[in-house]
Amino acid sequence: MTSAIQFGSKQIDFQLEYSNRKSLGITVKPDLSVLVKAPVDTSLEKVQEKLSKRAAWIIKQQSFFLCFHPKTPARRYISGESHLYLGRQYQLKVKSEKSKVKSEEAKLHGRFLEIYTMDKSKVKNIVEEWYFLKASDKLHLIAKPLFEEFVKRHNLSLFTFSFSLKNMPTRWGSCTPKGKIILNPELIKAPKRCIEYVIIHELCHLVYHDHTQRFIDLQTKEMPDWEKWKTKLEKLLA
Repeated sequence: MTSAIQFGSKQIDFQLEYSNRKSLGITVKPDLSVLVKAPVDTSLEKVQEKLSKRAAWIIKQQSFFLCFHPKTPARRYISGESHLYLGRQYQLKVKSEKSKVKSEEAKLHGRFLEIYTMDKSKVKNIVEEWYFLKASDKLHLIAKPLFEEFVKRHNLSLFTFSFSLKNMPTRWGSCTPKGKIILNPELIKAPKRCIEYVIIHELCHLVYHDHTQRFIDLQTKEMPDWEKWKTKLEKLLA
């Protein structure tokens, strides 16, 4: 069943499931939803009372997950438009003159992202393909040494480096139980330290699978200024 509580001016919606358990558990998911699992004889009033006591923590967790929710503005893919790459702004310049277009491609030239095509309707696809190829190369180069250093430091020799890209509408990255790092290719638009923050966050899940204080402490040990880059990521790609 679904229900909600009020915490100040904010409403916290939650999904309630009853099961054969002894205690009540609250989980905030990456999509910001709240799941409550309670013993079968627990009243709704008791559940709401427990949630009210934990409301500040729930909101903090939801805020924490927000940085993994990409928010990309609508693009028109026309000359003069600004596009991000590794945290820097590049101005799109579409070159469609027959004398200049030898093949359809995208390339950086100074402060410009130049697109060569005779068909302007293809600009979006050319830009997206360029971003994906850059992400495949650059994100791999950033992730591999971080992974190798982390597993060595924490004696996690059972894990071997594995990496892939996946378009994820609500997350920047994930890490499988076997240690495979999966990153959203949109991260290629962020500064390197923002990318490292996401990777380190996922690597910490090899030690702690949830977002307990021990997880936060480990993340802080690995990257003391992670909050700065979390905020940067939120603001830059919001």
